[in-house]
Amino acid sequence: MSALVEIVLPVFVVIGFGYLVRWRQILRDDAINGLMTFAQSVAIPCLLFLAIARLDLSAEFDLSLLSSFYTGAIAGFLAGLLGARFLFARPWPDAVAFGFVSLFSNSLLLGLPITERAFGPDALAGNYAIISIHAPVCYAIGITAMEIARAQGSSAFDTLRQIARTMVRNMLVMAIAAGFVVNLAQLALPGVIEEALSLLARAALPTALFALGGVLYRYRPEGDLRIVAFLCVVSLGLHPVITWGLGRSLGLDEDQFRSAVLTAASAPGINAYIFANLYGVGKRVAATTVLVATALSILTVWGWLAALGATGY
Repeated sequence: MSALVEIVLPVFVVIGFGYLVRWRQILRDDAINGLMTFAQSVAIPCLLFLAIARLDLSAEFDLSLLSSFYTGAIAGFLAGLLGARFLFARPWPDAVAFGFVSLFSNSLLLGLPITERAFGPDALAGNYAIISIHAPVCYAIGITAMEIARAQGSSAFDTLRQIARTMVRNMLVMAIAAGFVVNLAQLALPGVIEEALSLLARAALPTALFALGGVLYRYRPEGDLRIVAFLCVVSLGLHPVITWGLGRSLGLDEDQFRSAVLTAASAPGINAYIFANLYGVGKRVAATTVLVATALSILTVWGWLAALGATGY
């Protein structure tokens, strides 16, 4: 119970404050959008840039860690895709959007702060290694699958060009790439610049969590709730179970194992809705799943934390 009160609940209380402030119209949608834009386009990129620039790549960019997490993520994508198509008879484009929901866990706004609160800032190297390729990997899978599902006759070159265009316009991806350049070139940032970036980075998670609550207010539980329930089970259950099993078998160290499991156990991120909205398919189900899974993860993340403690990890 102490893990729930001391680690999990504060994160969701901040989300709840954002929801309450929007519900009571203390802030309206344009203000919430401004906060989320600041978090996603300025503060979080600063956080990721500094984290990747400082990361010990030889020690933390570990194939076993990434395999454990992304095998579970891809399994979640396939389960969501095939389940939507063959269990619920949804069109292929809808099925791809639902697969993306169960692929894209909220590694930044849930996985990162929960891991930090549970195990401290020194235990986040594994989180940053996962996050560093999260958006590129997930969007590459989602966009490629959607282009195939839409069957518009695009060539392989056109599909790859669309993927690349999406990637280079994403501030998170650009910040991560810049961090790798600084890291690999062993460049030293001027002290005043590093301190300024650190100030912005410290605002990233609380601002983003608060804004996430305001964004979730817009989404009412709508759509096919059977599919929503199915996607919640895949996201909150199948992905972390696979990551747990692979992490144990591949011998991840303590911090890597915790980071991988807690990131995998995070609810789908708001990017799940953004992807559905981008293609105009499955928007209600995607939005509802993000809302419902985020609420459910208050308890499921608590359960995973308890399991981590009970096994010695």
